[in-house]
Amino acid sequence: MRKPPLYSRSRPASHDAQGVAQAGSPPPAVPWRVRWGRRISATRLPIALFACALVAIGVALYAAYRPLPRTLTQKDIDAAVLHTLDTTPLPSMAAKAYAAVRPSVVHVRGLRHVKADDAPADKSLKGRARPPAKRGDPPQAAKGGEHPRAEADSPEELYRIGVGTGVVIVATGLILTNLHVIDGAEAIVVTFADGTESPADVVSAQPENDLAVLKARIVPDDLPPATLRSTADLNVGDQVVAIGYPFGIGPSASAGVVSGLRREYHSPEGNKTLTNLIQFDAAANPGNSGGPLVTADGEVVGIVTGIFNPTDQRVFIGIGFAVPIENAAAAVGLSPF
Repeated sequence: MRKPPLYSRSRPASHDAQGVAQAGSPPPAVPWRVRWGRRISATRLPIALFACALVAIGVALYAAYRPLPRTLTQKDIDAAVLHTLDTTPLPSMAAKAYAAVRPSVVHVRGLRHVKADDAPADKSLKGRARPPAKRGDPPQAAKGGEHPRAEADSPEELYRIGVGTGVVIVATGLILTNLHVIDGAEAIVVTFADGTESPADVVSAQPENDLAVLKARIVPDDLPPATLRSTADLNVGDQVVAIGYPFGIGPSASAGVVSGLRREYHSPEGNKTLTNLIQFDAAANPGNSGGPLVTADGEVVGIVTGIFNPTDQRVFIGIGFAVPIENAAAAVGLSPF
């Protein structure tokens, strides 16, 4: 009896080593995901082209039928400007003028020694003069005399004979003020906008216009001089602002208009008649003397020098006077423009 061979060169059709059916067997089934993927791949290009066509048509229709922007008219522009002005308040004329010249405004004090037995008995006066000061004496500061201490330091020995305002016209520390503010003073002290306090010397004086030019010994860094403007085109009714230290309070600003030009005024302080003055109605009081009278643009057109009051009250009733800046600049010996 023959034994079956242990090995064979062929394999049964149902046990192909690779698991692949032999010839004549049916093909394996293709999964449905593969079939759908092939169909989608076959139609992808036509769909993309169709979508592009739809986008192009949509863009063309939008461009053809969209409403055109309306052309702006002058009425639209005016309405926009008015809306901005109503909703965004702008600085007033006085505020702009004050801001422009404020860094150049200084507080001026004329000081004088007195003996202890001549000092005011009321200590609450803090050294303010009760007896009248002797007028006409040249300030010792002009001769280079040593300045005494501030009046608050020694009220029995020192008091103020004048308080007023000045305006810087040259960055080196030249200051315009009224002569009557420092007339009879033994010392002059000026205080700048940044708080710097300095002794000052009298450089020159112009009694016919009640003007004096001071030179500060200590000058702040980057001290800005005021901008000066000719009065040639100044008209009655133009807006002006007076800036100063009325009664030592300040700096204060008051607004008004030019009330007249080429006025005359008899100054009780210097007992002289001043001519070619600017009349204005911005409030001014003792202490405003020497301060700038400025235009709406913040340019100095005059130096406040006096107020008119037919009574003995020495308070403002609506008429003030300023020396034109041309006269004031002549006191310095410089052209103002």
